[in-house]
Amino acid sequence: MATLRDIKRRIKGVQSTQQITKAMKMVAAAKLRRAQEKIINARPYAREIAVMFSHLITEDDLATNSFLKQREVKKVALVVVSADRGLCGAFNTNIIKEATRYFEEELLPNKIEADIFCVGKKVTEFFSKRDFNVVYKKQGFFSSLQFESALDITNELINGYLHGSFDKVVIIYNEFKSIIQQRIFVEQFLPIPVDKNNSKDKQNLPNYIYEPSQQEIVNYLLPKHLKAQVWRILLESNAAGLGAQMTAMDNATTNAKELIRALQLKYNKERQAAITNEILEIVSGANALKGG
Repeated sequence: MATLRDIKRRIKGVQSTQQITKAMKMVAAAKLRRAQEKIINARPYAREIAVMFSHLITEDDLATNSFLKQREVKKVALVVVSADRGLCGAFNTNIIKEATRYFEEELLPNKIEADIFCVGKKVTEFFSKRDFNVVYKKQGFFSSLQFESALDITNELINGYLHGSFDKVVIIYNEFKSIIQQRIFVEQFLPIPVDKNNSKDKQNLPNYIYEPSQQEIVNYLLPKHLKAQVWRILLESNAAGLGAQMTAMDNATTNAKELIRALQLKYNKERQAAITNEILEIVSGANALKGG
């Protein structure tokens, strides 16, 4: 049975943990505001450049352009984006589960090989310790996320794709929906997916005259489009991770508060029982002396 000293020591330990989780929640909240601003600013650009690009491409581009032409898929570059840190609930676990599911259910049954591109410390630790072909690792950059990180990842993917190291690029990441909600996306990156139903939209467009040629504009926009999408994905994952961390620390702080209340109640009961026992011993001793 726990003594009063043990209970009091445990209460102090939980209070110290509560202070840490509360501080981490405040830090995550401050970072999340900046991350939200960045993703809100990046989404319209990434969306509009994708729309513009889809209106510009032609059937000839789909058949001849290296970034658009479909290949027979023998090897896939699987890019998995996680957080660099833990303490964010099931955020990293869910992304790893989805990547593992995609590998086991979509690739292995079709005898498709996979090169794993790990973005984030947690997925790097997971896939590096298991029987996966990890060809790229990038971690420790989310705390000071810069556009150069997106350029580095995009260049690696483009170079590998153009040189035939793999035939398809798929990115798995968390999209930021709200502080308490993140949604996992499995998105094809290369060859660039094009909505074939977009031809109806093209018919409603004005009859533009392109200068320089439409082909030159497509070639100019291609790398910008790819870099914008990778940058958006990194911002999405960063904001989603901070939201998950903030929620997890808020829950931990609330749970610590409830645990402290329960321990305090137990301490009071044990203390009351000890006092009652002491009183009974004193009364019993006094009665014994009086009887003697």
